[in-house]
Amino acid sequence: MFRRKLSALDYHNPEGFDNKDETQFRNCVVWLEDQKIRHYKIEDRGNLRNIPSSDWPEAYQKYLQDVSCPFGVQERQEALDWLLGLAVRYEYGDNVEKYRKCEPLSASGDTKAVDPLVNLDSKTIKHLLCHACPVYLGLSTLFNVAGNSPDFKAGVTALANILKIQRHDDYLVMLKAIRILIQERLSPEAIAKASHSKEGVPVALDKHTLGFDTGDATLNEAAQILRLLHIEELRELQTKINEAIVAVQAIIADPKTDHRLGKVGR
Repeated sequence: MFRRKLSALDYHNPEGFDNKDETQFRNCVVWLEDQKIRHYKIEDRGNLRNIPSSDWPEAYQKYLQDVSCPFGVQERQEALDWLLGLAVRYEYGDNVEKYRKCEPLSASGDTKAVDPLVNLDSKTIKHLLCHACPVYLGLSTLFNVAGNSPDFKAGVTALANILKIQRHDDYLVMLKAIRILIQERLSPEAIAKASHSKEGVPVALDKHTLGFDTGDATLNEAAQILRLLHIEELRELQTKINEAIVAVQAIIADPKTDHRLGKVGR
């Protein structure tokens, strides 16, 4: 999710960067400060540059506070994405004339297919979301701007936060994720299914053998409950498999015999 920004900043390995790798993550933060952000004086970057140190998380937390980052060390991806955005802003500020001469992608003759979401206007998006979800979430003001404006992108990010969708570098990816969630969780069919309560059958846990012992009675009960829920899911899956088999057999298990092709003897 950081590849485009890292590529724009001429990072040495944007394709292979893995933010889950602690060493790569720390090296990237130090590189951003040394090469792009330069918030600290060179002599004040010692703690941040001491990558192997066990005190590095504290130095990183202080650094985030010093650059006024709204995220903390626990919000790893969000903080790094914010730092990358800050670095891109400074990079542009240092080379304004260079980037002013860059032609837009649409004018460069690139024949690559354009994502249809790019050309969606606010009216179309509002229509799609309203029909996908009966609850409009009180965010009508979100779609009063054009789809390509900064305000719209900020609105998509805000909606993703409300729906607890993982942030992504590309706002169009987040918009697709929002659409999928609304279709699967907030459509009339999904809401009706969720509101349909199943009458459960009381189960005596002491009559079911767990098969192992955690050493804690509470954990044993929790494990028994999880196992029973898993068995229920397996039963539902088996039912669907059986229905699929029956449907296929209805098509292929009734062969037609052509007696004219029969032959007896030589």
